[in-house]
Amino acid sequence: MRALILAALLLASPAAAQPPAQSLRDVAWLVGEWREVKGDRTVTETWLAADGGVMPGVNRTVRGGKAAIEFMRLDEKDGVIAFTAILPGQAPTTFPATSVGPDGVVFENLEHDFPQRVIYRRCEADLCAAIEGKLGDAVKRIEWRFKRVN
Repeated sequence: MRALILAALLLASPAAAQPPAQSLRDVAWLVGEWREVKGDRTVTETWLAADGGVMPGVNRTVRGGKAAIEFMRLDEKDGVIAFTAILPGQAPTTFPATSVGPDGVVFENLEHDFPQRVIYRRCEADLCAAIEGKLGDAVKRIEWRFKRVN
């Protein structure tokens, strides 16, 4: 009887519970072309459907006739999704997902200078995105609200 009670307690304990495996299917709602226009700045973010275990993306910001490009990718490895930012002249930076749900995903890398978090969530028909973290002694957050491009 003691063995049954001990087994039941172990199975019910939070330490025994494993987080659910993450899959690129969980973030398929990101797929498409998204755009935010604010004044003279246009930001377009495009995500391709996952294939071969990778979901590639690109972010293009145009301001004053000049473009800045950031390549991105989502990978799934060992049941965890990771966001990797690939900026010109910098080593790729990876942010593993810490929270994945049907309406949002949070990626985090506390070792990175800025940002430490990359956040995507559904905002009705729009895509809300943010980067945040400590920059020096201050907490900084930058947000975008993208509309789907048809």
